[in-house]
Amino acid sequence: MNQSETIDALVAQFTKLPGVGKKSATRYAYAVIDMPSADVEQFAAAMVAAKQHVHFCRICGNYTDGDVCDICANRHSNIICVVSEPKDIVAFEKLNEFHGVYHVLHGLLQPMKGIGADDINIASLLDRLDGVEEVIVATNPSVEGNATALYIGRLLKPLGVKVTRLAMGIPAGSEIEYADETTLSHALWNRKEI
Repeated sequence: MNQSETIDALVAQFTKLPGVGKKSATRYAYAVIDMPSADVEQFAAAMVAAKQHVHFCRICGNYTDGDVCDICANRHSNIICVVSEPKDIVAFEKLNEFHGVYHVLHGLLQPMKGIGADDINIASLLDRLDGVEEVIVATNPSVEGNATALYIGRLLKPLGVKVTRLAMGIPAGSEIEYADETTLSHALWNRKEI
């Protein structure tokens, strides 16, 4: 069955989202078509507004629509949790057990792809170390995540900062955002020094 070119174009846009295949994209397209026009306009306006107003926090690199994110504005801590992406912060915040601050790398070291330390947000971490007692490296337990953790550990240890890594319990090759709360909680509290 052939769809209209307009529907095909909408399906193609939805397939650009991570984890959305053609079947899901087609369902989303039909759902949008079935929405009242006012809802579609609100949906589109929310996407445009997010793209126009959301940017990186000048302190930690999390997403915000202000100068600094709510966490940096409202928390003062001597513990920094380093994560790969802003979505990883959401996973930790759901636990309501970590009350420190975060630092977002926006990627991991991947030498085979030409991504080095200058290509991710490591340099600004060094500027935040005054008064910091511990840096928790909470990157995914993958080859790239482990390499990044080791690099950060070697970089910070000579500066007298305790560097820890999340304890195992999160399966290798998995992503933090998909870990269940119990596993993530155990990994956080059983972290080990690098």
